Amino acid sequence: MAFFAIALALLLEQVRPLTSDHPAAVGLHRWVRLVGHNVDAGGAQHGWLAWGLAVGLPALAVGGVHVLLSWLGGWPLALVWGVAMLYLTLGFRQFSHHFTGIRDALEMGDEERARSLLAQWQYVDASAVPRSEIVRHVIEYSVLAAHRHVFGVLAWFCIGALLGLGPAGAVFFRNAEYATRYWRRKEQAADQPSSPALCRAAEQAWQLINWLPARTTALGFAIVGSFEDAIDAWRNHAARFADRNDGVILAATAGALGVRLGGTSLRPLAPDGAGPVPAAVAGVAGDSLPGEVPRTAHFSQVVGLVWRTVALWLLLLVLLTLAHVLG
Repeated sequence: MAFFAIALALLLEQVRPLTSDHPAAVGLHRWVRLVGHNVDAGGAQHGWLAWGLAVGLPALAVGGVHVLLSWLGGWPLALVWGVAMLYLTLGFRQFSHHFTGIRDALEMGDEERARSLLAQWQYVDASAVPRSEIVRHVIEYSVLAAHRHVFGVLAWFCIGALLGLGPAGAVFFRNAEYATRYWRRKEQAADQPSSPALCRAAEQAWQLINWLPARTTALGFAIVGSFEDAIDAWRNHAARFADRNDGVILAATAGALGVRLGGTSLRPLAPDGAGPVPAAVAGVAGDSLPGEVPRTAHFSQVVGLVWRTVALWLLLLVLLTLAHVLG
């Protein structure tokens, strides 16, 4: 059933993509903000309580609905529920328009527009970024977005399915990423900032939750790309990145494509208090990884790498489904 739920959700997301202000996203934003505002009192215990309520409670509710629907109507109702939850949490169209807009601007030679779109996407200062660095940052942000919106969701969906909780794992992963990103950004806000204890709890939880998915994503990139180079870059260069999990993905991407990633990260813009915004990717404050200088031609290679990895995931799920049916 997992294969059909994922395939249907991906198809539905391609046919009718969600906007960034769809009701579920707005509801999650309000819930995370409400919990942080009312529970975050500055202590470590308050930080973990707020994180548990904001991230764990919705996931448990989704898992509970899955169990109830499975009991009442069997697998058809559970499948519909799983597709609905995956539709809200899984998909490329939640970020691909940023990638496409910047790529088109660079191909037309409009570097100023590319810088503006990059700054709007990641809320960073990109005013003085040269062309090759624009390409490099777009590749990094895109593969990390693909991991957080697709491959990490798939990994945790499978974990939830194995535990009998249906799509609860997918919701858990997306909520954990969102809450960490929101509170990290809110920590620097002038109006009711998040406490360091809350941000620390969310970050520690996110590192644990993302540990296995980051490595499955990196392994998938290695399998469908240049395997030896990807594994070599993973082993020798992942530690160069401030976020070790992101470093595993970016190092494997660099090796799989033979492109030079890593380097100085962009400076985040000051928060304006308007709401949750994506945090800048933590890059290397020093030497880049080995490889070719990033060029716009690498964009198509990134797209191919990501879609081949999706095909790999679907193939594995088909084989597991067949093994379950035949066994």
